[in-house]
This record gives sequence, C-alpha cells and structure tokens, in this order.
Amino acid sequence: MRDERLTSLAKNLVDYSLDLKKGEKLYIEVKGKETLNLAKELVTQTAKREAIPFWFYNDDSILRKWILNSSEEQMREFGEFHLMIMKAVDAYIILRGSDNFFDLADVPQQKMRWYQRHFYKPVHIDERIKYKRWCVLRYPSNSMAQLAQTSQEKFEDFFYDVCNLDYSKMSNSMNSLVKLMEKTDKVRIVAKDTDISFSIKGIPAVKCDGKRNVPDGEVYTAPARGSVNGYISFNAPAIYQGVNYEGVRLEFKDGKIVKSFSLANNEKLEALFNTDEGARYTGEFAIGLNPYIKKPLKDILFDEKIFGSIHLTPGSCYDEADNGNKSAIHLDLVLIQTEEYGGGEIYFDDQLIRKDGIFVHPELKDKLSEESLKT
Repeated sequence: MRDERLTSLAKNLVDYSLDLKKGEKLYIEVKGKETLNLAKELVTQTAKREAIPFWFYNDDSILRKWILNSSEEQMREFGEFHLMIMKAVDAYIILRGSDNFFDLADVPQQKMRWYQRHFYKPVHIDERIKYKRWCVLRYPSNSMAQLAQTSQEKFEDFFYDVCNLDYSKMSNSMNSLVKLMEKTDKVRIVAKDTDISFSIKGIPAVKCDGKRNVPDGEVYTAPARGSVNGYISFNAPAIYQGVNYEGVRLEFKDGKIVKSFSLANNEKLEALFNTDEGARYTGEFAIGLNPYIKKPLKDILFDEKIFGSIHLTPGSCYDEADNGNKSAIHLDLVLIQTEEYGGGEIYFDDQLIRKDGIFVHPELKDKLSEESLKT
C-alpha cells in the first residue's frame, strides 16, 4: 500500500529542496534497499516535471569492498570518473538508508584517507557542495530504528513528522537568529566540562531550512580560524566513516586542537585529526533548532539538528561561511544543552542568548520556541 506521506516527501524534495526545473538533470544516489520506494517516487516526480533522472544504487557494504581492495591509483581514477558525472548534472540527492552503519568501521585508516582525498573531497566538497543544488536525506531504515532504540513503525511516524515540517515557516523564524549572529563577535559556550570561546566576526550565518538536508533545522557559521580557545565535552555520540566516537573531549589553543580524547576509538580519533593540517582546526559552529528532535539517534543528519544543541566541527568549512580552513574531513560533534542533558549557556558578546536549550534573548525567545517552530 502506498504511503501518501512518501509522495508528499518526494514532492517537497524536488520542488522545495531542489527546485527542479524542466530539462534539468538530477543525480539520485540510492543507498540501501529500504530507500527504493522513495527512489521510485523521486524518479516519478522527476519525470512529471519533464526533468531527467540519473540513478545509482550504492551501499556501504559494496563501498567497503572497493575501498579495501583498490590501490591509490584506482581510487584516484574512481574519483575522476564520479567527478565527470557530478559535473554533468544540475542537482544531486542522496537517500541514505544503509542496513549497517558500521560497515566501514574496520577499513584501515590509510585506505580511508585515499577515499577522502581522491573521491569525497573532489566530488562532493569541491564540486557538489560548491556548484550544485543538493540535498542529503536519511531514510527510516530498520537499522536507524535500532540505533534509536524504537520500533520501525514508531520511527517512521517520527521521521515523517520531522521531514514534512513546514520548512518555509521555519526559515522565516530563523531570520532573527541569522541577523543576531552576523552582528556578533565573541561566542562563549558553557556547560559541564565545557568553557570555550571564539570569534565569528565577519563570517556569514547561514540558515538550513530544508534546502540542503532533510531533516533540517540549524543556523551555522564558522569560528575565525585561530580564535578558538578553551575546552569542550560533547555528550552525543558521533558515527563518522563507520566508526563510533563517544565522550569526545577537545582542548583548543589559538584555534588548534592540542588535546583530544574519546571513550570509544580514541586512537582512531587521533588519527583522524592527523589527516591533514586543517583537521585540527574548526570549519563550522551551528545551533540546532528542530523541535521534533530531542535526543541523539547516532545519525548526524538528525543529531546536529537537536533542539537545544550546538555542534562544533573540526575540519573543512563551507564556502557560504568561509573561515579559510580546508580539510578532507568534516567531523560534526554535538553538545546538547537542555536540562535533561546537563544544561548550559550560550553567550554572544557577553550577553546570555540561550540557557538550558531555551532562547532567552528578547529577539529570539518567541520566534524560536519549541511551540512556535512546530506550528
């Protein structure tokens, strides 16, 4: 039986997120067999708009075999081939619904560096993100429901609430936060085992309102590259390149990570920060706003949008909020500041902006309350 919520989601993706027009070429990457029904609906909606779809089935279990067995030269040619495809299209969407989020967990670090350097960076960071209309979507697979520790049926209901949110209304509500961030110089974040400061002066603030990610709901900028000082402990786990990091704590001096620790996979985290020079500097600071997302799901596309959270990102910046830091990695790490997770404060130029996950600034508290964002 067709789920009408699936059709609504596909229409929102092609019309609102991608703004797909007649004659344009859409690259649909289908990751995991549970995403196939949405992929079919996307192809249908693309055809109805007289656009041209190109689809590619992928999965981390397949990707794992390639990374493990390819040489660096093969990986370079693999990246060059995929770059030609990306350059040929107008828009890109990936439906992520892999059966196992940990398929890449045991891939050697050197192999993953080749993959990042020769495929992901040129194809996705340097081409797709800069020059294409794009959207990344997570699909409610059974593996995601397991990570969220709930039934797949309940998780699907949650997923459609989050993904079919009125993002155009949320976008309007975000304008006040964008305006305030762009007037701000110094940011200070305080929480349990956290006291960190940095400057965002002169760097644009960008609202994420369903155009690039689904689910969405954050406003991001970037710390000035050498301005980060202090320490921060993240209370949400992070899965990156198939590796789980938990209890991550970072110390910064003049923008650089000088000490790092993770309760899980500490050695791999240290190796990640040695990928290149930019890996020890930050490329993003963001504030999470999605009122339906309240707890970590071990999926960064959801977790970085948690209402009452922030995330700070070692690695490459985005062109829209360019602080000059370039890297082959982009590791989003989440700190939740709601009372349930220990609370905390955000200060802009020494003025309290948010306390325990709730905005208290007069220009923000009504527009960005949980209730107003849901209605």
